[in-house]
Amino acid sequence: MTPERKPVTLPRLHEMHRSGDKIAMLTCYDAAFAGLLDVAGVDVMLIGDSLGNVLQGRGSTAPVSLEDMVYHTTCVRRGAKAAWVVADLPFDSYHVSKEAAWKSSAALVKAGAHMVKLEGGGWTPETVRFITERGIPVCAHLGFTPQTVTSLGGFRVQGRDEASAARIKRETQELIDAGAAMLLYEMVPAALAAEITAASPVPVIGIGAGVGCSGQVLVLHDMLDVTQGRKPRFVKNFMEGMPSVRAAIERYVAEVKAGSFPVNEIHGF
Repeated sequence: MTPERKPVTLPRLHEMHRSGDKIAMLTCYDAAFAGLLDVAGVDVMLIGDSLGNVLQGRGSTAPVSLEDMVYHTTCVRRGAKAAWVVADLPFDSYHVSKEAAWKSSAALVKAGAHMVKLEGGGWTPETVRFITERGIPVCAHLGFTPQTVTSLGGFRVQGRDEASAARIKRETQELIDAGAAMLLYEMVPAALAAEITAASPVPVIGIGAGVGCSGQVLVLHDMLDVTQGRKPRFVKNFMEGMPSVRAAIERYVAEVKAGSFPVNEIHGF
């Protein structure tokens, strides 16, 4: 019998960041997988708006509604016993005003989320401060931001040139100053992500951002090789050679913890 895990808390995640104990995060969308991820040792479950792609078959995350996110957050919390649970604020649920962002965040917390995640930028520090001052922890997502893929010109690595790297560093500090309790960097150069992580007082989770982050996240369906069509180049098929889904997830956790995943800097699609 697998021993019962102690609940993962925000102070524990911050301590892991300070001590160099890598954080293993995966997306999750339902109770059955939440239970499986828990026993496999996943530290953080992310109810990502990526459900629009992997569950709903959509071409982007933009059509995902707040109601969709609330439903799947409720499902995940029914299965999650120990992991820290983060839920995405979907497109158009936090952009109009900081009051709207708070209302959306509160809906996700009522559904069971411990923390909400929003895609950061120059306009978001005020929103982050408004949410955190009212007691909801925030994870800020920087680098490649899927909700604004069109304005970014497609699936492009962010922060490669000096100006964009400086912008990401500036926005990072602004979001930390505003109270962001966790950061997530997608498709940024590994050296930049490692530099930011080393200086950050809060955990930094990477996806396509190199091994120097505090932890890693992947889309569950990608790492189990369930996703049809093209997958990002930084994804690894953890199901290959494994006897079960649980074994594949345990392999992912073990490789993240050991710092052996990702093995090198592989960006893009």
